[in-house]
Order: sequence, then C-alpha cells, then structure tokens
Amino acid sequence: MREIRRRAVAAAVAAAVVITAGPVGCDAPPEPRRESAERPKPSPTRLWDRAPGSLAAVGDSITRGFDACSLFADCPEVSWATGTDTAVRSLAARLLGTTAARQRAWNHARSGARVADLPAQMTEAGARRPELVTVMVGANDACRDTPAQMTPVAEFTETFTAAMRSLRRTAPEAHVYVTSVPDLKRLWSTGRGNPIGKQIWKLGICASMLGDADDLGRAAEKRRALVHDRVVDYNRALREVCAKDLRCRYDGDAVFDYRFTGEQLSPWDWFHPSRNGQGRLAEIAYRNVTAARPPV
Repeated sequence: MREIRRRAVAAAVAAAVVITAGPVGCDAPPEPRRESAERPKPSPTRLWDRAPGSLAAVGDSITRGFDACSLFADCPEVSWATGTDTAVRSLAARLLGTTAARQRAWNHARSGARVADLPAQMTEAGARRPELVTVMVGANDACRDTPAQMTPVAEFTETFTAAMRSLRRTAPEAHVYVTSVPDLKRLWSTGRGNPIGKQIWKLGICASMLGDADDLGRAAEKRRALVHDRVVDYNRALREVCAKDLRCRYDGDAVFDYRFTGEQLSPWDWFHPSRNGQGRLAEIAYRNVTAARPPV
C-alpha cells in the first residue's frame, strides 16, 4: 500500500510540474518589437509672406539705379526694389502701392558695395523692422581690376552668412529675398556692340570682365571665363546660405539667366540696367516674391 501511495504522489507531482511549465517543445511568445532607430524628424516648415507691408533693400549700384538716369550718378527713384518711378513699377510699388512705398520702403544699398559691406547694411535695414529685405550683391566682388582680386568664394560665403546673422539680431522675423548676381559675361557680350559704351568701359568699369572688350584671344577669354565661373560660385553660395534660413527665398538664378538687351542697359555705360532694365528686375522679383512656391 505504501508503495502504491508513493507512486500516486509522484505521479501527481509530475502532472503538476507539467501543467505549470506548459507544453514541452512549444516556443515562447515573441518579445515586443523594438524600434532599431529613432524615426526621422520632419523638416522644419519654411515660412514666406507673399504680401509684406514694408520693404528694405540692401546691395550695390544696381539697387541704387546707378547710371540709369545720368552718367556716373545714382538714381534711386528708378530702383527695381524701392523706386517710385511709375515707368519702372518697383517691387515696393507693386507690393505696397506707390504712395505707401514712399513711406514704408527704404534703400540702404550703396554703389560700389561688395559683400563685405553687407553686414552693416543688414544692421541698418533690420533697425527699420521691415517685413521684407531684398538683397542684390556680388557683382562688385567679381568686378575688380584683375581676376586675382576677386573675393574668394569661402570669404564671400562666410561674409554673407554673417550678414544674415546681423539681420536676425535686429529683425528675426523679416523675410529675405535674395537675387542672383547677373551674368557679367552676357552683359559684356551684349554691350560690346556699342562703341560709346566701350569707351566708358575703358575708364575702369568692371575691368576684370570688360577690359579689352574686343580682345577675343585665348588669354582674354580665359580671364572672362574665370570671372563668369566666380559669379556662378557666388550664386551657389547665396542659394546655399539662404536655404538654411526658414524665412529666406533665393530667386533660382532668375536674374543670372535673364538676357538683357541693349534697350535694358544704361545708355551711358552699357552695363548697368537702364530704366527699362530696372523694370524687368522688378517684374522678376515681384513674380518670385508673390509665388506660392519658391523658384527652382
């Protein structure tokens, strides 16, 4: 009897162990799946005001309307950015109306300015707390006596970055519209057909590109190619720096690609935009500023 009881107890214990342990040979339930890496963060949303209520312009002689009205003189009333001339219909006039443009558009550009002058101009413009700042700079960095004197690309990039920081210190929410540097080689090609213009060029206007305008030899062509390539590099820098700022829009090389005709060049120097040329720049800017999507 004791033996029978012992066997019964042993059998009962074994059965309990089997029930507790679960069926032999069954796989354990899978562990919860863990993410191997963090999900990518969405890109920040770019911001753009298509109808700003005020405008400040920075840059060089083009934005000052240099040589558009008379020889070797600024003519800011025909500026593509802030001018009041009704024939030009500046960006400010198109956005704000002519009357409001006289009160809420400011031109801080300076003839002869290079990118090194831009941080100070941005500080001046930012103090106005404008809703939009236009930037056109770089032509004078390429227009030097010789190609060797052109602003290095790294320096240009660093200075433009500093200029954007200067603006953000005083006007953190201002939108910035950056135009490309015009194609200086195309301007040379168009303007060199005018004998009066070529005589003015000899006074030293953009000698790195316009010097010895009729020389088509290898050395002259190489010189012009160096200047052209530097402008392309400047435009790349403008685009890349602008892309890092959520309130900045680059013109997609629209000004660089525009084919100025003789009618759109100054009758005094055949290089700077005339009234007509200023109007074309205003058209390009207005189209890009008011577009739902940035230019490609």
